[in-house]
Amino acid sequence: MSLTFAATVADRGFDVAFELEAGETLAVLGPNGAGKSTLLGLLAGLLAPTAGRAELNGRLLFDVAEGRRVLTEPRHRGVALLAQEALLFPHLTALDNVAFGPRSRGERRRASRSTARRWLERVGVTDLAARRPAELSGGQAQRVAVARALAADPFLLLLDEPLAALDVTVAPALRVLLRDVLAHRSAIIVTHDPLDAFLLADRVLILESGRVVEAGRTRDVLTRPVTAFGARLAGLNLVAGEVTATGFRAGNGLEVPVGEGTPEGPRLALAVRPARVAVARAPGEEPGWSWIRAVVDDAEHRGDTVRVHAAGLSADVTPADVVELGIEPGAEVFLGLRHHDAVVYPV
Repeated sequence: MSLTFAATVADRGFDVAFELEAGETLAVLGPNGAGKSTLLGLLAGLLAPTAGRAELNGRLLFDVAEGRRVLTEPRHRGVALLAQEALLFPHLTALDNVAFGPRSRGERRRASRSTARRWLERVGVTDLAARRPAELSGGQAQRVAVARALAADPFLLLLDEPLAALDVTVAPALRVLLRDVLAHRSAIIVTHDPLDAFLLADRVLILESGRVVEAGRTRDVLTRPVTAFGARLAGLNLVAGEVTATGFRAGNGLEVPVGEGTPEGPRLALAVRPARVAVARAPGEEPGWSWIRAVVDDAEHRGDTVRVHAAGLSADVTPADVVELGIEPGAEVFLGLRHHDAVVYPV
């Protein structure tokens, strides 16, 4: 086990516990105010918990309880933090910025610079070694910042929205770089972008109001979410309901027959992709479909489709369908889905 973490911060309503295996990358997601930055601050030593204990590779990060308060200094934790902004030392060259970590560990100047050159080569900016931060673009500076963080050889790398400040034309290349350098390395990445979780993370942790509401392997969380936030990340509709004598009945009145072996429980949900939800003026009569009457709440343009929101469901239709069906807030429509496009599971 690389990391065990359990901490509360009373004045922030934060109470979170999790474990991270050696070599795993964990993506932490959640709405604003969920506690993502608090989590990073506790691990980096920038914030002290009200109570809790965390260990990294057998090294105590903090142990706080009644009558006990042990807080390891940030520089002795083996943790490196890569923030949204590169935050490079403005008076140092790119080479010396990257060499700063090895030098802080006691390496001689020549050895630390050799380490720095290897990492600058790894992130593809060897030719920028002599430049100062003011002479670098945003993408170049963030690559140097990645090299600086990794040159410190941390047990755990923390990434706080590392792509958020970058131009959309630069972010994909840096995401590919992170995928490469994070392989087999213990890391935690805080992000608002589900693509980061899809491409970089082995596991996902979703926070809401300072609590863990969803956790698991990335594939599991993104194919069978159990919260509304997780469903939005996965691009799925998620409606709660229960199994009845004739099948599954959602809170919005949608009924779908279920086959044998459907799990029973007090809380079940149905998941279906918006592209698989039909919108019509009248319910269809084809077998294998379920329909409900609904009032349109909203419609939003999304590239070559329009996403219609009604009765707790989202449906993707074409702009031509919007005109033909008269879709607008307050309009009455029917929503339908094929039974084999829906999945029912316990939440």
